[in-house]
Amino acid sequence: LSTAPWAINVIFPLDHEGIVCPSVCRCDEGFVYCNDRGLSIIPPLPLTAAILYLQSNRLTNAGLPPSLERSSSIRVIYLYANQLDEFPIHLPPSLRELHLQDNNIRTLPRSALAKLPLLERLHLDDNSISTVSIQERAFSGTPRLRLLFLSRNHLSSIPAGLPASLEELRLDDNRISTIPTHAFRGLSSLRRLVLDGNLLANTRIADDTFSRLSNLTELSLVRNALQSPPVNLPSAHLMRLHLQDNGMTHIPRGALDGMRRLQRLDLSGNNLTSLPRGLLKDTESLEMLLLRGNPWYCGCNLRWLHAWLHSRGAAVTVRGLTCQGPEAVRGQILRDLTSLMEQCQPVASIPHGSTTTTSLLVPTQGSLFTLRSKLPGLVIPLPPGEGGQVSGEALELTVKPLSSDSVLVSWLCPEPAPSFRLSWLRLGSSAALGSITETLVPGERRQYLLTQLTPRSHYLICLLPLRQEPSFGDSAPACAQIETGEALISSGGEGSNKEGQDSELTALPLAGIIGGATALVSLLLIFGIFCWYGQRAGYMSGDSGSYSRGRSGKHYDDYVESGTKKDTSILEIRAPPAGFQMTAMAHQPLQPKLEDVTYIHTIFPSSSSSSQGGIPDIDYAYT
Repeated sequence: LSTAPWAINVIFPLDHEGIVCPSVCRCDEGFVYCNDRGLSIIPPLPLTAAILYLQSNRLTNAGLPPSLERSSSIRVIYLYANQLDEFPIHLPPSLRELHLQDNNIRTLPRSALAKLPLLERLHLDDNSISTVSIQERAFSGTPRLRLLFLSRNHLSSIPAGLPASLEELRLDDNRISTIPTHAFRGLSSLRRLVLDGNLLANTRIADDTFSRLSNLTELSLVRNALQSPPVNLPSAHLMRLHLQDNGMTHIPRGALDGMRRLQRLDLSGNNLTSLPRGLLKDTESLEMLLLRGNPWYCGCNLRWLHAWLHSRGAAVTVRGLTCQGPEAVRGQILRDLTSLMEQCQPVASIPHGSTTTTSLLVPTQGSLFTLRSKLPGLVIPLPPGEGGQVSGEALELTVKPLSSDSVLVSWLCPEPAPSFRLSWLRLGSSAALGSITETLVPGERRQYLLTQLTPRSHYLICLLPLRQEPSFGDSAPACAQIETGEALISSGGEGSNKEGQDSELTALPLAGIIGGATALVSLLLIFGIFCWYGQRAGYMSGDSGSYSRGRSGKHYDDYVESGTKKDTSILEIRAPPAGFQMTAMAHQPLQPKLEDVTYIHTIFPSSSSSSQGGIPDIDYAYT
């Protein structure tokens, strides 16, 4: 007799069709349970087998016998949590559903998928599939595929050539950073799309990307780096929209226009302080509104939302609309602030049919935070005064240092503005160097706290109101210059300040001598220790073994083993909270060439402990 486990099947009863059930498995009509058996090869199966449970074994590609292809009754196979490193090729053509998650599959060949023309559901979660490892037109042989799961792989873009029959696509927890216009072309049947946990920012999503998905009912973009919802979202059939944990600071007024079937909206875990009036005007079907984890500012700006909540009553469930400001209402629920909201002046509504648009309220597909390297020769004009109050034509800007690394910016604007653009620049030895940081501030705000500034540094802070009415013309920004840290003017007056400076200059030579001597001694000591250690290491180092992953002494490449092609042109810098800075070389003139372009992709966490929240990633190009 053979020593194989199923060789003793002859002593077991036959099933009702007279076909032997493997001894290591359990059979129940068409169900064959061979899971969690420690199998390294699939035993012969009954001819009536329809659903195979083979998960949690030690099966490799060699463990799938060619005889499996000849079966015409198997419809579902569970092969997850095994040791497959390639897509199985010996599968029955009658297969409708295939579970291959939690293996180490690296490629998707067209020839293997072409053998499964009836396949409808394919689960490939938790593998090592990269974008380049999916063969061109890999899915051309699966015209009935309705569900495709590729979560937690190594994808850097949307796979090309997806079948038009697809109804549900999961691509969460990959490395997708860009979605071009043609990414979802031909997927008019797609109803559910999950893109959670990727590297998506507004600048890298084409404007009409999602508008092509006319039948989409659920869209999930959780845990990305969006500063606002993508533009042109499909509105006709969308019922569930998940946008939580993105660090969003702004929702355009028309973001939800036409979403009359929307039932669930999740904006939790962002950095929203307000919502624009009219945002929910078309959401009469909304049943669940989740707003937890946002610093809501419950002023008169949210009077419209308070009225909307009371008009909907129990028809909509709202979670997390807890006020974080002003201080008088901190911790209270917006729905309970009826007496305070009644004190607000009513806001005139825009007449129906008015040609007024909100084009300036809708940002382009990009972060509200924009960092730009100043080009040499471009000098920002400085205001005549430092600190204090600076007035523009219709704007008064006040800057006040609170600590060595924070500045409170406040302003008065007689004319209303939908939003403000706040910019601050750290000045170096020349005004042509440095980096500008910009953010959009909602129009109802009158203060902004700048934190994590460099102590004892000069900053230029400018504020520009963004208005949509053409009658205002091009407004000029109001700017103020301020110095952080110890450079603040003391209350003792100019005389005491001058005396302090004189004493510092008197003590400078003596301090320099002492400091120089101390540094010299320290350098000598460090050099001696370094020499001693190098000599000692030279004697002690013999034939040292090479680095091994513990797999039979072979050398493995981490990138290749994970299914990702190594790109040696990529340098990853994990910077401290202060980040890094790019500055021009002072003594060597730069001669840029058109082809010499460095692309820097900065990736920040989507949420942060600071009051500003995390800055999402965005592309920066320097020459």
